[in-house]
Amino acid sequence: MSRIGKQPIDLPKGVEVKIDGQHVAVKGPKGELERTLLDYVKVKQEGEQLIVSAIDESTEANSAHGLSRTLVNNMVVGVTDGFKKDLEIQGVGYRAALKGKDLELQLGFSHPVTVVAPEGISFEVPENTKISVKGIDKQQVGQVAADIRAWRKPEPYKGKGIRYAGEKVRHKLGKAAAGASA
Repeated sequence: MSRIGKQPIDLPKGVEVKIDGQHVAVKGPKGELERTLLDYVKVKQEGEQLIVSAIDESTEANSAHGLSRTLVNNMVVGVTDGFKKDLEIQGVGYRAALKGKDLELQLGFSHPVTVVAPEGISFEVPENTKISVKGIDKQQVGQVAADIRAWRKPEPYKGKGIRYAGEKVRHKLGKAAAGASA
């Protein structure tokens, strides 16, 4: 039995949950999320808590138990607090700006890169070298942040590119430094 799956999910005030078989819908102050869970688990509401349990002790049910509990918990956290992923831009001439709801990036190409904000995602640019991706769906926020980072991944020689806030990039020695030691 999963240690994570055994933990109940506390429902904050203002959060409504509708369970229809394997389909779970969570509605809160920031929006509404829905998900259909695997057949190996069942969800029930007991008062102000949600309980996710495996249907039997099979390997598949044990594997899906903790995952399903985490997915439902992320839905509850998303509709109450939301999720945020911060990115940093490093490099001479690299910068970001908001154009309406969309994000415009100058990344050393001959043209600006425009990232269209998907439904449920918003961008913030507190400085021209910092980007915040916000939304209620954790998976979608992470995917949009990864797509932005993929335009210019941090390179290992000078560290230029887009990185997650707090990400450490291991620097390599250049060709000149490698030749000097030989």
